[in-house]
Amino acid sequence: MKLGDGVEWGIHCAALLAGLAPGATLPGKALAEYHGVSESYLLKHLKALTAANLLESVPGPRGGYRLARAAERISLLDVVQAIDGKEPAFRCTEIRQRGPVAGDRSAYRRPCAINAAMLRAEEAWRAELAHTTLADINRSVLAHADKGVLARGAQWLAHNCRLASQNESELLKHQPREKPHAR
Repeated sequence: MKLGDGVEWGIHCAALLAGLAPGATLPGKALAEYHGVSESYLLKHLKALTAANLLESVPGPRGGYRLARAAERISLLDVVQAIDGKEPAFRCTEIRQRGPVAGDRSAYRRPCAINAAMLRAEEAWRAELAHTTLADINRSVLAHADKGVLARGAQWLAHNCRLASQNESELLKHQPREKPHAR
């Protein structure tokens, strides 16, 4: 199974945004710079994450992107599905029923064993992604990443992060950050 670059980029961006102070944002251009990726291609994926209510896009001079709900409530599966969709990775086209040795339809009463195995594997993969949240990823990064890289990242964020205005900060204190969603 091969996922597109957009999934990797989306997870990295969402994990980075998960570490921001409440109300703070990062512009799409800064997210692209931080990860060394194409801004135009990344913006397409950030738009998909916003449409899925995983990110918020904040307009204006203090604008940018931030998480739409707590990192503990955003799974890797949420990000994968927002970017790549919910379709199964494997699609059985029943080629066993074609070709010179194919039997009539009655010979294929049982489901295709290959399709069944692939669906079981995908179910396990999706279950693991659904179980792993952005908060889990960030805890692992903080525990295992090179301390020099973490320090440079923190310095870069301090320079590029857009903090909420004082008025917005006060409003954020009194409003729940969570949005209703279906998982």
